[in-house]
Amino acid sequence: MYTPINQWAEDDRPREKFLLKGKSALSDSELLAILIGSGSRNESAVQLCQRILASANNNLNHLGKLTANQLMQFKGIGEAKAITIAAALELGRRRREEETPEPDKITSSKKVFEIMQPIIGELPHEEFWVLYLNNSNKVIHKSQISKGGITGTLVDTRLVFQTALEYYATSVILIHNHPSGKLQASDADKQITKKLTEAGKHLDILVLDHIIVTEKSYFSFADEGIL
Repeated sequence: MYTPINQWAEDDRPREKFLLKGKSALSDSELLAILIGSGSRNESAVQLCQRILASANNNLNHLGKLTANQLMQFKGIGEAKAITIAAALELGRRRREEETPEPDKITSSKKVFEIMQPIIGELPHEEFWVLYLNNSNKVIHKSQISKGGITGTLVDTRLVFQTALEYYATSVILIHNHPSGKLQASDADKQITKKLTEAGKHLDILVLDHIIVTEKSYFSFADEGIL
């Protein structure tokens, strides 16, 4: 008996399941159902996608070889849905072909400077960034936290550590630039460092360093022993 997806238990709906349990918890047909959005009057999006996959022997490589016109032979699949499926599978194919770049490993404050100087070293305004590291000290993510004058109110502690938790980071490095070229930590710089270091302790996320970047050089709190 056909039951529309919007009447399913929330945990079983593909989009809600994606958010609650993560993408790996979804079947191939559920992921495809998210792409097409809806099925037909007599068939849910998941059921339609199960039927499409069955025609390709439940093999995504086989499915990826179908043209948009071939996909449109399935009742409930119009041109827009067919193109969406074909485009998604083509992206997957291209992703497999690309090499995964080896993440930067932080071995010194100089390495942080080399990563961040091209990004913020020559800006006319201040920006505050965070490097997120795994337990091998490899950079798994970098994020701009604020832009403009650096004060405690502009650096959101919750945002810094929410992102750390999302990426399963075990440590972070704080970075901001001084457009003036001054390699000196202000009282505000020290207060932010202390605030974030204390917050990190409660989550077992270490603040390894806070680095001030200028066009030609840098200042490291850790190297100077003031972290």
